[in-house]
Amino acid sequence: MSTATYELLAVSQHQLNVFAAFLGGLVVALALIWAVRVGMRVMDKDVHHPTPEEQPKMPDGGPVREEREMREPDDVVPEDGRRLMPYEIHRASTRTGKDQTRKRWQPGSSGGFGSGGPGHV
Repeated sequence: MSTATYELLAVSQHQLNVFAAFLGGLVVALALIWAVRVGMRVMDKDVHHPTPEEQPKMPDGGPVREEREMREPDDVVPEDGRRLMPYEIHRASTRTGKDQTRKRWQPGSSGGFGSGGPGHV
């Protein structure tokens, strides 16, 4: 075999590899398109889409506004020293604080460990 034959075989092998990669990519793309279409069909059958009458409505009093409050931790140990029973513990472990003023940032009071700031002074 001559060098020209090897070159011809190498070129044809390269073309075959490119064609096989193209076919593989085409198969993967078609499989993805098919999977999306099947998924859309299943979603259309299974999910009940609410009608306009079933959509949520705004309350009669207008939109609900945000409520801000300062919270403080709930005491786990009562004043009389007895043990709290599970039914005496609230769902939230905090309660409305006595002081409702918002804590403000003060110059020189911030900075974490390693941040280069002086920290809380």
